[in-house]
Amino acid sequence: MAGDPPFLKGYLFLMTDFAALNLLSPILSALHHAGYTQPTPIQAQAIPHLQSGRDLLGIAQTGTGKTAAFALPILDRLGRRQARSRPGHARALILAPTRELASQIDASFAAYGARMQLSRALVFGGVNQHSQVRAMVRGVDLLVATPGRLLDLMGQGVISLERLEVFVLDEADRMLDMGFIHDIHKVIAKLPPTRQTLLFSATMPKEIASLAESLLQNPVRVEVAPTSTTVDRVEQKVYLVEKGHKILLLKDVLQNQTVRQALVFTRTKHGADRLADTLGAAGVEVSAIHGNKSQNAREAALNGFRNGRLRVLVATDIAARGLDVPGVSHVINFDLPNEPESYVHRIGRTARAGRDGMAISFCDTSERGFLRDIERTIRCSVRIDAEHPYHSGAAEALPAKSGPTPTKGKAKSKTAKPPATVGAAEPVTCSLPTATRRTPQPKPQEVQTKPPLAGPDAPATRRQQASSSFPAATRHTPQPKPQAVQAKARLAAPDASAVRRQQASSSLPTATRHIPQPKPQAVQTKARLAGPDAPATRRQQASPTLLAAPLRPARLPRQRKGGAKPLTAQK
Repeated sequence: MAGDPPFLKGYLFLMTDFAALNLLSPILSALHHAGYTQPTPIQAQAIPHLQSGRDLLGIAQTGTGKTAAFALPILDRLGRRQARSRPGHARALILAPTRELASQIDASFAAYGARMQLSRALVFGGVNQHSQVRAMVRGVDLLVATPGRLLDLMGQGVISLERLEVFVLDEADRMLDMGFIHDIHKVIAKLPPTRQTLLFSATMPKEIASLAESLLQNPVRVEVAPTSTTVDRVEQKVYLVEKGHKILLLKDVLQNQTVRQALVFTRTKHGADRLADTLGAAGVEVSAIHGNKSQNAREAALNGFRNGRLRVLVATDIAARGLDVPGVSHVINFDLPNEPESYVHRIGRTARAGRDGMAISFCDTSERGFLRDIERTIRCSVRIDAEHPYHSGAAEALPAKSGPTPTKGKAKSKTAKPPATVGAAEPVTCSLPTATRRTPQPKPQEVQTKPPLAGPDAPATRRQQASSSFPAATRHTPQPKPQAVQAKARLAAPDASAVRRQQASSSLPTATRHIPQPKPQAVQTKARLAGPDAPATRRQQASPTLLAAPLRPARLPRQRKGGAKPLTAQK
């Protein structure tokens, strides 16, 4: 290995003590005080290359001590090359995808460099920028930042990267997933040409490989585990359960005293809040953390979980990267992730620092495809545990397939029958022979319902729609209703207006039209009005409307009993 220190030749994989890495004594003293004595494989391989000034591409699964792998050589470099930072400048920049990971990296630098006189600054969004601006006024040795706030302060002229010595891009694949790839390119454009560059990633998709090729110069590739493999010390199992029974199963799992601290993952932010409220109502010490929480609320939840005040922390995938809590005994996937790589990062939150851990995943019928993708990614099958009171036989019966598997070799026929889908019924018209097909007939209820819409008293538009929708066999000529005939007859009476008589006569069928006859009561009333003792005006009004009818003679006045005698009798 050209350019490597002499002590590296032949001894790269035999380092069992940090003292063999030739670190500064203040760093070794801080490591001894923190209880670290032996380097992890990623540290033993990466630190010597970084001390020699080489660019590095590190691929390591989460929980392998990746942060110390770049923090220790950076502290050693800055301590050996004493230089004063200029205002607004930083000597080393570590770019992280999330605020939680940035805070954890800054805490690691503070612990490892506790006995060194190096200045630091932590820059991320979600909080007021005044303290961050004040920290950058005099310049710093170490700057840990997230892409968004870093570009914001660079645009304001607060931060400059012209004199940067070391650039670290941590969790590059997570940056890609969160959509920070454009921000990363903007930051890279401001970097000086002469620098040392480190890129760390848990996975290596094509986009990250292309980024590493353009960013790194003759890099050393360090890979301590196959891509997307899980931690060996994590025991994994799956509980098949119906979706509605997940909360009951989680409460049953938390009753086990071996679950000292559990990190529960949900797929959505709303689901995390709802699950935390449900567990809190059941008496569980719990809090939730996700992207919609304020920075103070997120830090309070993490601190409470770290110091043991909280037994359960409900989180989305935002906490799956970089969260380092050694006391996590169980990781519970309340919702299986739809991205297999996220499963690897989730369960990596347990079994840290050489401890053992347990990863339990709840899988309902709609998540069997996710489980199959996870097993393909981790290259092993996850054991199904049916020893719980809410085991789902329906979820177990479903095939764990994420999609149709392509067949190798030549296909038997181009018109091969597609694979059957469980729970999906085939259309009847496709499975019945031609001889058994028949034309659908209207239901009796439909035939009975249609005629009223086509009656004589229905609008013309509705009669037209109803007649066109009837089958030919069910059409018939509508007959007028008796009530309608009587109503039309009254409208055509002689005492009705001419307009109403004209409308009624035109709307009645020809067979039902007739000459109206006057009622007896009306004839008698008109005769009295036209009598000789009626006023002239009333006789004149009544006479034109009366029909030719015989008139009775006028009645003589009735004589009273015992009245005056006739004249002949008096004589």
